[in-house]
Amino acid sequence: MKYSLLVKLLLILVIPFSALADITALKQQYKRPDSIPFPADNQYSATKAMLGKMLFFDPRLSKDENLNCSSCHNPSFGWEVPRAKAVGAQAQELPRHAPTVLNMAWVEPFFWDGRAATLEEQALGPIESNVEMNLPIQEAIQRLSKIEGYRDWFEKAFPSKGISKETISKAIATYERTIVSSQAPFDLWVNGEEDAISDSAKNGFSLFNGKAQCSTCHTGWNFTDNKFHDAGVFDSVDLGRYELTQQEYDKHAFKTPGLRNINERAPYMHDGSLASLESVIVHYISGGMPRPSLSPLMSPIALNAQEMQDIIEFLHTLTGPAMVVSLPILPQ
Repeated sequence: MKYSLLVKLLLILVIPFSALADITALKQQYKRPDSIPFPADNQYSATKAMLGKMLFFDPRLSKDENLNCSSCHNPSFGWEVPRAKAVGAQAQELPRHAPTVLNMAWVEPFFWDGRAATLEEQALGPIESNVEMNLPIQEAIQRLSKIEGYRDWFEKAFPSKGISKETISKAIATYERTIVSSQAPFDLWVNGEEDAISDSAKNGFSLFNGKAQCSTCHTGWNFTDNKFHDAGVFDSVDLGRYELTQQEYDKHAFKTPGLRNINERAPYMHDGSLASLESVIVHYISGGMPRPSLSPLMSPIALNAQEMQDIIEFLHTLTGPAMVVSLPILPQ
């Protein structure tokens, strides 16, 4: 304890006060929020969240009763799946990597291309998609309405409203908003525990916010600007957000993913084309594929091997203790 205190005092003497002040201010930009935001038209209740959890894990919300939301958003893999592309109805491979549902309470819009404005809208997308769970919502309502346990749960969560498109989406969205990454070593460091992360990780944090320019897009406690960029992924034929907006600058543009629990979420990028964090950093410092839509934020960056390793060491500090998720008992 005395030795640790002496080291801290020596650091204060060696590091200029202005630099300490700058790093302290920078750390505060990444401070975890104290509560989960819920929209005014879908406030939290424990009953609603429990119902949403049941629906999230219930394969009866897929046409063949063989898929559920966790088929693509598995708690064991950072709420993604360790495949380049997700797998949908009839075991067909989907065109994109499954995005995480971690910290969705702080995200909008949704999906890689932002086609859903709210989490409630997002919740229904995979259920109704003919290449994913492939269950029309009216058929889902009829199926759930035949289950006495679900009739009881919906009445408790949504008195007098019954089972409907709106109540299904609100229940799932409420549960998804409660899926929040656990407190990580980085958070402990932000809160003043200097020994919570290594010196290499601290240097990685400085690089992340400086020379490496990562924080131009990966901002705030969830490490995303919630915007869309063409990051120059090589050989991508997916036009991304352009399919919605028809704006040239949106070609190959995809949502900036958050970085919490990132070392659990390989492979990376919208198409799962990069297998490791090392390959992601190599891609970014290369400047990406040159094309008219390439984000102006993308440019070659000179990082040496140690600097790259320091950034990776920092990224590892964004993962906290494993989240224990108990499977719900489904209504019969």
